[in-house]
Amino acid sequence: MKNIFLTLCSLFLVHISTAQSLEGAWTIVESDGKGYQVEHTLIFTGTYFSEAVFEKPSGKFMGTKGGNYTLNDNGLNLTYEFASEDPGIVGKTETETYSFNNGNLVLGKLSWTKIDDGAPGDLFGAWLISGRKRDGEIQMRDTSGPRKTMKILSGTQFQWIAYNIETQEFLGTGGGIYTTIDGKYTENIKFFSRDDSRVGASLEFNYELKDGNWHHSGFSSKGDPIYEIWSKRNQ
Repeated sequence: MKNIFLTLCSLFLVHISTAQSLEGAWTIVESDGKGYQVEHTLIFTGTYFSEAVFEKPSGKFMGTKGGNYTLNDNGLNLTYEFASEDPGIVGKTETETYSFNNGNLVLGKLSWTKIDDGAPGDLFGAWLISGRKRDGEIQMRDTSGPRKTMKILSGTQFQWIAYNIETQEFLGTGGGIYTTIDGKYTENIKFFSRDDSRVGASLEFNYELKDGNWHHSGFSSKGDPIYEIWSKRNQ
């Protein structure tokens, strides 16, 4: 009877552990000691992740890093594809301990608050730019090369990142909150590494999923017409 009880307890604990998931978006807001707040946003989707750090409320960009991740008995393995502040870690893997406590993600010494679990956004996942429409014709590109533009989306948060795995270069990023309603994809920008003045802007685009690809059209933040195709990364 004792052994049966212990087995049932073990199964119960396993169920609790597996019922909680990294997927979605997490945040930490802390003071920088100078009267400003610094927000960290962490997105996990499939096998990819990104972390962005920016100042509130100005949106001043402070840094980003990310890539792909795996889980095993040792913890969370993070392999970096980009790192704006420390490009030397690109291609390397770090292992972090993690656990869940009262709904928060404890990663190393930090406790992250959950923003969403991947819902309700239709575009949850990690995507690579794979084509554009020019002069009425769609032109596709190979996404297997080292130069990548990735957009990673939780249920409510988005971030795009341009980088080169081979040269370890970070080329730019931006992100914030998004919605997908009635075929309209709307971004509300919270940070943009190339131009802080874009922070607070709201941009609306048309979106459609065709054969698993995300077709994205409208006007850029500069007012230029765009038609982009994004392909989901293998999860």
